This record gives sequence, C-alpha cells and structure tokens, in this order.
Amino acid sequence: MIVALDFPDAKSALALVDRLEGATSWLKVGLELYIAAGNSLVTEMQRRGFSIFLDLKLHDIPNTVASAVRAAGFLGVDLLTVHAAGGSAMLTAASEAAGDSGLGLLAVTVLTSIDDTQLEATGVNGGAGAQVERLASLAMGCGVQGLVCSPVEVPRLRSRLGAEPLLVIPGIRPEGAAVGDQRRVATPGTAIAAGASYLVVGRPITMAADPGTAARAILAEMQAATGLR
Repeated sequence: MIVALDFPDAKSALALVDRLEGATSWLKVGLELYIAAGNSLVTEMQRRGFSIFLDLKLHDIPNTVASAVRAAGFLGVDLLTVHAAGGSAMLTAASEAAGDSGLGLLAVTVLTSIDDTQLEATGVNGGAGAQVERLASLAMGCGVQGLVCSPVEVPRLRSRLGAEPLLVIPGIRPEGAAVGDQRRVATPGTAIAAGASYLVVGRPITMAADPGTAARAILAEMQAATGLR
C-alpha cells in the first residue's frame, strides 16, 4: 500500500506521516506537494526510511522528459510516472534515461477520474478499457517497468500482459467510502485479488479521523485477499 500525500505543504504531509504509526513503508508525492515542497521533502521522507513514489505524470517532448527522468534517478526515488499518451518516442527516451538507476518507470494510461463519456469528448472512441489496453501495450513495448490504471482494468491487463509488469492502482475506495471525483474504482480486496501490485490510497486514509487505524484496516483487507495473515 502506497499512501498518497495529497497536501499543499510539507508540514501537513509530515504530520500525516507521523499519524500512520508504521502502517506503510511507501509514500506518494504528487504534483501539488512536489511543487510546494520540492526535493527537500522527498529527501526527508527517504531519511525516515520510506520508499518514494514520485507521481509527476511527465508528458513533454522526449528530450525534456528524459532529462527529468535522469533528475529523478539522481534524487533516488523508487517509482516515477510518465504519461503513456506521450507516445513511443517519449516513452523510449524515458526508459533509456532511467537506465540502470534503479528507478521504476510507470506509464499512466487513463486517469481514474475519466469515464467513457469524458474520454470520447477528447476524440478517443471505444471506451476507457480499450484505450488503457492500447496504451499499456505501447508503453510495455517501449521498456517501461509498469503501468498505472484503474482497478477495473487490472484483470484484462494481467491476462494480456502476464505477471511481470507492475500494476500500480489508484481509485481505491473501501466499502462505503465516498467516491469523490473518481469514476473507475474498486475496494482494496477486489483490486488485490485481480492482480494489482501496489494500491495507492489517499483520502480514505488522509481524511480519516484516525489515519493509522484506517491504513491498517485497508492492509488487513489486502492481506485477506491474498490469503496472508
């Protein structure tokens, strides 16, 4: 489980981390927090022993993305996102830039906040599921290590791509939790049983009265889905 630190400043993010009480070893730093706090916060989280998922969803010309990937490699983060829609040249440049740095490169397929109607409005027909599969195949062919998709697409991607790719899954909502701006969602147990590698969980933990208890409950559901105790 990766806890998404979707906060506007380092102080708020660190306060939440203190309340997790050791429930996770993974943290996600997204665009808002990274712009607000920068590398210093990432370094502090690493100093505390956390693995870092830097979720910047890079999407630019190949040279610019490759340079940004190299910078993330020097920073020592564990996972980094690029947009699969950036195309084969960009994805290949990003993969080559990651090289043997130990950085895991993930390609974002279709955001979990987008449904078929919204996707069609951008000129993409055939539904989110079909677009996810197209972009997933493109990205894996360019050498990325894994994918970001909604939990809805996990079974088909596992069937098509096998066990090797990392599937990092946002859009996780425990039973009864508010869906918010998400559209393609599932419970933690459903996503893990389908073959997810990592679950990214934000508001169900960060907005809970007791984040540590909420995180441990999600972990317990994940463990039950894999038969672990």
